[in-house]
Amino acid sequence: MDRRTFVAVTGGVLLGLAPMLRAQGQAATRRIGMLSAFARAEVEAFIALLRPELEKLGWTEGRNIAFLELRTTEGRNERLLSMAGELVAEGPDVILVQSVPATRALMQATKSIPIVMVGVGSPVELGLVADYRRPGGNVTGASYLADESARKLLQLLKEAAPRLRSVAVLANPTNDAAAAYVRQMRADAAALGMQAQIVDVSGPDDFEAAFAAIRRANAESIILPPEPLIRSKRGAIADFAQAHGLALAVVGSSRYLPAGGLISYGPTTAQYAQMAAGYVDRILKGAKPGDLPVEQPSRFELALNLKTAKALGLTIPPALLQRADEVIR
Repeated sequence: MDRRTFVAVTGGVLLGLAPMLRAQGQAATRRIGMLSAFARAEVEAFIALLRPELEKLGWTEGRNIAFLELRTTEGRNERLLSMAGELVAEGPDVILVQSVPATRALMQATKSIPIVMVGVGSPVELGLVADYRRPGGNVTGASYLADESARKLLQLLKEAAPRLRSVAVLANPTNDAAAAYVRQMRADAAALGMQAQIVDVSGPDDFEAAFAAIRRANAESIILPPEPLIRSKRGAIADFAQAHGLALAVVGSSRYLPAGGLISYGPTTAQYAQMAAGYVDRILKGAKPGDLPVEQPSRFELALNLKTAKALGLTIPPALLQRADEVIR
């Protein structure tokens, strides 16, 4: 075979392989979906933290991974089943999920696509996974013990304001995590010599009635849980608390402590992004979700707002200030 013939044959072979090579390149791009009930801006902020964590592990958007369109119900749990079905129909390689109701919706929609929880509270206790060490099924991810986080925040609130005798506990009854949370908060408040006033909110139009109920109950403080609907209204809740001289305590990191809030406690979003990236990496490399232990954050952040404390007539104990990761002055 002379050189001209070799070049012609080789060129023909490469042309014939081109469609196959393109197909392989397309197949190598793994697709990541996300379903959440939190506000879109909040979820987009999480994804912005997730991208660089994935890049550290060799997964770059536009090269070997692609994010599907973000789906979030903005606190509307009744829309989760339909959104979960739409997302599953796109056939992603892995799906990230936030909140207990969103996880349940995905579990109904698929038994095969890997699901990675991002900060979902008490998954074993609520029946989302069988065991923390071997979750089984197609669900794993980063979780936290919701009751313990709320209990710790309540203790810190009482330490910051020892004279508090009552607390309004906001809860969303359409979230199936609410029942256990309410029971525990009643017990924890009683153990601290406080009375818990449970205030239900099922939709965005329920908050004015909730505020009126808090006023009628003469509550002295408010606990704001990391529940999508309730967190979406944290600005209005903080304005109400500030207007009526109520101490507002937020379960979560300092980024969720609004102006006018007194105290927050919880894991950071950056930590969840790092943990989620690790799960995605292992799953895309062939690990089965059911074999990956459910992990919990190891770092919790305490933030205190001294401006709010002063407005409420509180003097934060020095020992508590020393333990704070962030102090807003």
